[in-house]
Amino acid sequence: MSSALPTTHQALTVPEVMEALRLSRFKVYDLIRSRELKSITIGRCRRVPADALRTYMETQLEEAA
Repeated sequence: MSSALPTTHQALTVPEVMEALRLSRFKVYDLIRSRELKSITIGRCRRVPADALRTYMETQLEEAA
């Protein structure tokens, strides 16, 4: 896996989100279940829009300040 998020992707896989946030698979799905991190399902595939990941990180930064 690469160390940076693919900047051309509009939707990220769960493993890409895991790498970006340095969180476990369980925690990423927990964020999705709690609706803190928005996602979509296409067939059996779960995808997180890149904008949703940015929004989540910005929200976390605002709350931490």
